Amino acid sequence: MDPQWLDWAKRLRAIAQSGDEFAGTEFDRERYEQVREIAAEIMAHHTGAGMERVEALFDRETGYATPKLGVRACVFQDDRILMVRERQDGLWSPPGGWVDVGDSGAEAAAKEVQQESGLETQAARLLAVYDLHKQPFPPLPQHVHLLCFECRLVGGRPEFGIETDAARFFSLDALPDLSPERITPEMLAHLFELHRHPDRPTYFD
Repeated sequence: MDPQWLDWAKRLRAIAQSGDEFAGTEFDRERYEQVREIAAEIMAHHTGAGMERVEALFDRETGYATPKLGVRACVFQDDRILMVRERQDGLWSPPGGWVDVGDSGAEAAAKEVQQESGLETQAARLLAVYDLHKQPFPPLPQHVHLLCFECRLVGGRPEFGIETDAARFFSLDALPDLSPERITPEMLAHLFELHRHPDRPTYFD
């Protein structure tokens, strides 16, 4: 769950972004810009990131404000899950990333597996839709919905891209050091549980 200050900052940012999209006058746009600056000041104050960095992040988003959509691909083999090691922090997570424009969630999950591990998969079942705002997840500047697909291995061989340098299957009781910005132990345990009970419906917050 996000701290209260981050929830306020996200909501102010969304109001400012959507308001600017539909503003009728220059006066309205100036007021929404002031709301946006307040949101940036709140985030910069609590994170220590600096106004310039926060404003650059805010400037990337335009139009009506909506949550960002991410995916994680859960490839199971003998009750072990495929994990990739991120070059950025040397830590592990299931393959995943943002959903690109033009891709469905299922297509994005399979693409991430191929790009990050070299393996070919097909999405077989949507295990869970997590609202990361409601999960025990580190604070994020965006409001993110995460689609977790169970993917079936169909081919390929291990090859690594620019973001990862290793791929391996791990059991739940022998997980490597996890990348906290990508997955949590609680979410992984839940995904294992959903995998072991294929009759259960898709989980959502």
